[in-house]
Amino acid sequence: MAPSPTLQALIDGVKADAPGDGALVQLSQASKTVSDLEQVGDALLGHFVDQCRRRGHSWSEISNALGVSKQAAHKRFTFDVPTFERFTDRARMVLGQSETEAHRLGHGFVGTEHILLALFEVPDGLAVKVLDAVGLSKPMVDEQVLELIKRATASEGGKLPFTPRAKAVLRGAVEVALQLGHNYIGTEHLLLGLFGDEDSIAGKVLRDLGASYDVVRDRTLELLAGYGKD
Repeated sequence: MAPSPTLQALIDGVKADAPGDGALVQLSQASKTVSDLEQVGDALLGHFVDQCRRRGHSWSEISNALGVSKQAAHKRFTFDVPTFERFTDRARMVLGQSETEAHRLGHGFVGTEHILLALFEVPDGLAVKVLDAVGLSKPMVDEQVLELIKRATASEGGKLPFTPRAKAVLRGAVEVALQLGHNYIGTEHLLLGLFGDEDSIAGKVLRDLGASYDVVRDRTLELLAGYGKD
């Protein structure tokens, strides 16, 4: 097994990747590197927690292996992907497209940022109409995503795992639909579900671009009244 990168190796990597030698430029690059590491680490832990659960290990055993409390482990990793019976065709298209977005950016996992980008690729979905109404476009989001997590070498095709935070978005979409009294999960619910974790890449991007949950929710309800079920 290759050793984990040392602090000095990470510092050298940041300096090599930074577009200049200024302290602020290098700090910005360091922030991107940390985001990359957090995303990969999130996906790595999620993969092995899923493996443990499938092999019948209890949350007590998993929490002991992680070195955290049972409550902490359960809260972070109980984001099983819900069944999709009540997801609309467009919402399912978004989930499929999110994997395409991950491959496009060379990432080996599907994160919240890929779901956000995928919403723009379903032009008939209500979510993209809401995003347009609040002044967001895919190029804007793409730029912000790459400010937080760098593009990697193009990944090979194939099934990619959802990160725990991405799974949380899917569960959040179900909860939003229930709160709104809807018996289906559409693209608009996926969009609102992205606001559930402010520390996720999608959450940071939406916040940095000035999109708030309240405004997006209000625009969603306005458009729902005009367009009906998505």
